[in-house]
Amino acid sequence: MTSLVSGAANFRDVGGLPAGDGRTRAGVLFRSGNLVAVDDDGIDTLRSLRIRRVIDLRDETELAHAPSRFDDLPVEVQHEPLFLGSVDSFFARDVTLDELYAAIVDESADRVVAVVRGILSAQPVLVHCTVGKDRTGVTVAIALAAAGVDREAVVADYARTESLLPPERNAAVLRAIRAFHPENVNAEALATRSPAPVMRALLARLDREYGSPAGYLRTHGMSDDELRRLREVLID
Repeated sequence: MTSLVSGAANFRDVGGLPAGDGRTRAGVLFRSGNLVAVDDDGIDTLRSLRIRRVIDLRDETELAHAPSRFDDLPVEVQHEPLFLGSVDSFFARDVTLDELYAAIVDESADRVVAVVRGILSAQPVLVHCTVGKDRTGVTVAIALAAAGVDREAVVADYARTESLLPPERNAAVLRAIRAFHPENVNAEALATRSPAPVMRALLARLDREYGSPAGYLRTHGMSDDELRRLREVLID
């Protein structure tokens, strides 16, 4: 399946997901990998989508290495780096996806809340990181679940990323990682996989520890009014 925006990997609309008696609105919340290779056709598509806010979850090193292409698009960019430490540090420590996602929700909770508030502040909105898999996957999943999207639909949206990553991209990334970390056993999962059980387990953990993903956001500062507004914004 090709990306919705030419040159932007894993770009998609999260509209149409079941949420009780409703569905997520189309044209409101988008997610993707980085925008460094967006071409002219991609810029035209971004313009047609009328995206008002872009929430970039990458750190300063990633921003410098792969700056987003916006041209003259009238977008407001919100930077919320979610990793405490470099991306490479997770490969160096050879963490699992479960450990990586635990680090995001435990160590960057304030920024996860800031991302969800960014979704509320202006739409249409794009949330992205480098690949659109882990940081984007976790924050979008929490936002969707907190808004009332059916749990298995949230999990399926996360898992879909794996099918959208080109095999040639995956092979090149793995070669690069193993050149520096030849003994790494979690490299393939970290770089290329989005297994449904991993997201299912993360959301179940938020259920146990906070009552729900909405409870997680509430514990870290979101108000009930903001959570109601999230549902109004995302669910039709």
